Amino acid sequence: MDKQDKAPGEGKFRNPSIPRIFVDDVRSTRFGRDYWKELKELYYFFLDEDSRNRLAGMNRVRRALTILWWLVKSLMSKLSPGRRLMVGIAILFTFVMGDTSFALFGWGFSTDLRVWGTVLLVIVLMLELKDKLVARDEIQIAREVQMALLPSENPQIPGWSVWCYTRAANHVGGDLVDYIELDGFRYGVALGDVAGKGLGAALLSAKLQATLRALVPEAASLDDLGARTNAIFNRDGIDNRFATLFYTELEHHSGQLRYLNAGHNPAYAIRKDSIEKLGASSWPLGMLPEPSYEEKTLELQPSEILLIYSDGLTEATNSADEEFGEERLEAMLPEFRGLEPEQIGDRLLEEVDQFLGDVRPTDDLSLVVIVKRQRSDR
Repeated sequence: MDKQDKAPGEGKFRNPSIPRIFVDDVRSTRFGRDYWKELKELYYFFLDEDSRNRLAGMNRVRRALTILWWLVKSLMSKLSPGRRLMVGIAILFTFVMGDTSFALFGWGFSTDLRVWGTVLLVIVLMLELKDKLVARDEIQIAREVQMALLPSENPQIPGWSVWCYTRAANHVGGDLVDYIELDGFRYGVALGDVAGKGLGAALLSAKLQATLRALVPEAASLDDLGARTNAIFNRDGIDNRFATLFYTELEHHSGQLRYLNAGHNPAYAIRKDSIEKLGASSWPLGMLPEPSYEEKTLELQPSEILLIYSDGLTEATNSADEEFGEERLEAMLPEFRGLEPEQIGDRLLEEVDQFLGDVRPTDDLSLVVIVKRQRSDR
């Protein structure tokens, strides 16, 4: 199974010389593009959608001053009280008091408080960096655990070729790609997507994986599997957190498969002369107390394809705020006939990466590609 092995910036700490660090930074930084990109990230992180809409109606000068004020206000609100006080004092020293003279016990003193303001800002920066590094170490451990829980290779199922892939938008993700060997001649393949991103979604994704692995071998039907999984998520879930799931079972050499689409994106059956869209027939897991779930069946002929994906593919958004979209995906589907599963996956990933350009993905992206083989094929 293909999965991200390492996130950017991971690795052991090294201690090169300060001059060497700056030389390497100058060589690797594309000043215009890199800093503009980081400024845009600040803009979208600290200002909500309502604030950005209000800014759109202002003239250029007022907009610039308002952005500066709102960014400072948003930054201050996110600091702890002690650090917020330090930044306030630093601003006071730097912009109000400056070069100050005073008398103490008959002695006159003069000092440039702007220097002390800078020192306070550096201390706050170091404290924030310390918190970030501690959190990064914890997230790195969580990432290693998540990677260990994912299958290390694609399933080998007689009569089928299966290729699975997942990559997180952040260090850890909320997508689940898994397969379960059942009674010796059946395999279950799952692609789930927990609402949200980051560590919280990753924890719920691990819970979904554990729940499926426990329930699938004993489920009387996929209707029953959906209902029991939903009951667990609804009982133990968090408000506004739910999961979508596309689960299918393949039998050795049989072209028939059964599947459950619980609120997930539509999958596509790419046939020799048509394309079939397999939409959701049930509610997402954990959204309602007792929804009904419906098992479906699908018959694939040799060389026909089943494509399952998470919304990180169709909702990938480029710098022009355009989504990749289902229409763009559907236009590509006829090109996949006759290709191997990995070739199909690579083609999709290449297309979405070109569409994004330098824009960082904002959602996890996962793919499962299943191709029916001739009985004589290995």
